[in-house]
Amino acid sequence: MMSLVTLLSQWMAFTPKIQDTNGKAKKGSITELTKVELNGRKEWISIRGEDTNQPVLLFLAGGPGGSQMAAVRHELGALEEHFIVVNWDQPGAGKSYSVAPKNSLTVEDYIADGIALTEYLCKRFNQQKIYLVGESWGSALAVFMAKEQPQYYEAVIGTGQMIDFLETEMIDYEKAKEIARAAGDTKKLSKLEENGYPPYYGADVTWKSAEYLNYLGAVMQKNPEIYNGGYNTFRDLFSSEYGLLDKINYLRGIIDTFNYVYPQLYDVDLRVDYAKLEVPIYFFIGRHDINAPVALVEDYMEILEAPYKEMVWFEHSGHSPWISENEKFVEELVCIKESIKA
Repeated sequence: MMSLVTLLSQWMAFTPKIQDTNGKAKKGSITELTKVELNGRKEWISIRGEDTNQPVLLFLAGGPGGSQMAAVRHELGALEEHFIVVNWDQPGAGKSYSVAPKNSLTVEDYIADGIALTEYLCKRFNQQKIYLVGESWGSALAVFMAKEQPQYYEAVIGTGQMIDFLETEMIDYEKAKEIARAAGDTKKLSKLEENGYPPYYGADVTWKSAEYLNYLGAVMQKNPEIYNGGYNTFRDLFSSEYGLLDKINYLRGIIDTFNYVYPQLYDVDLRVDYAKLEVPIYFFIGRHDINAPVALVEDYMEILEAPYKEMVWFEHSGHSPWISENEKFVEELVCIKESIKA
C-alpha cells in the first residue's frame, strides 16, 4: 500500500500554474515539471514564466546535492514576469537523486550536463543565449559552464560566490572556532577541534563540514542586519514539486551527494583557473556573508578579465541575498537584462 501511495505522489507532483486575476492559468504562460535527457541521464527541471518570448534564466542550486526548485518559485516568483525561469535538479539532487551512482559523479559531469541543458533550452525557446544565476556551489558551476561554452550565455550572476573551495573551508572553520571561543561554547569548540582542519575525505565529509557551516549559518540568522536570514526548508520540502520519494531524496542529496562530490572541489581556485572569461559577470554579494568569504570575491574581482564585471552589494544579506533581499535581487536581475537588451 505504501509503495502505491509513494508512486502516486511521484506521479502527481507538479509546479503550480501562474494565475491571472481571476485565478485561472495565465494566458501565454508556461509551468512545467519535466524530465530531460542530458548525456544519457534523465534529469528533472521546472520551467516557469508568464511569457515564453522572454529570455531564459537558468538557476543553478547550491550543494552539490541541493534542490532549490520550490525555494526559487517561492522566493523569486517575481522573476517569472521577466524571464522564463528554469530550475534544474542536478545529478544526485532532489528529483534527480538516482540518475547516477553518487561515487561515479564528477565535476565534469555537472559541467557537461549543464551545457547540454543549456543547448536544450536554447533550441526549445529559439534563443541563442540564456542567463545563468548560480547560488553557492552553483555560482562556481556557472563560471565553469561559461568558461567552457561562452557563446551560450548572456551573463553570469553569482551569489554566495565560491572562489577557492579549500581556502573557504579553512577560513570558515577558523571563523567558527573564533565565534565559539568568544561565546564560551566549549562543546562546539571541542567538536571542531576533534574533527580537525579541513580538507575532509571519506564517509564523514558532510557531517564534519556541517559542524562549522551550520554554526555560521545560525550566527547569520541571528544577525539583526540580515533580513529573512534562513531557508524555509519545511515549506520547500513539502511543496508540490516533490513526491514522497523526492522528499526523502531532497535530504539524501544534501548528505550523500555533497559527501562524494565536494572533495573534488578542494583544488579549485577561480583566481588561478578562471581568471579570464568571455561573458559579462556580476557578483550579488551579501555584505554579512561569513560562509563564502567576501574578501576572496574581491580578490577575484581584481584579477578577473571579462567583457564586463560588477559587484552588487546587498547590505542586509548574508550568504543568500536571493532570500534575504529577494525584491532587490529581482530588480537587479531585471536591470541587467535591460542593460544587455540596450
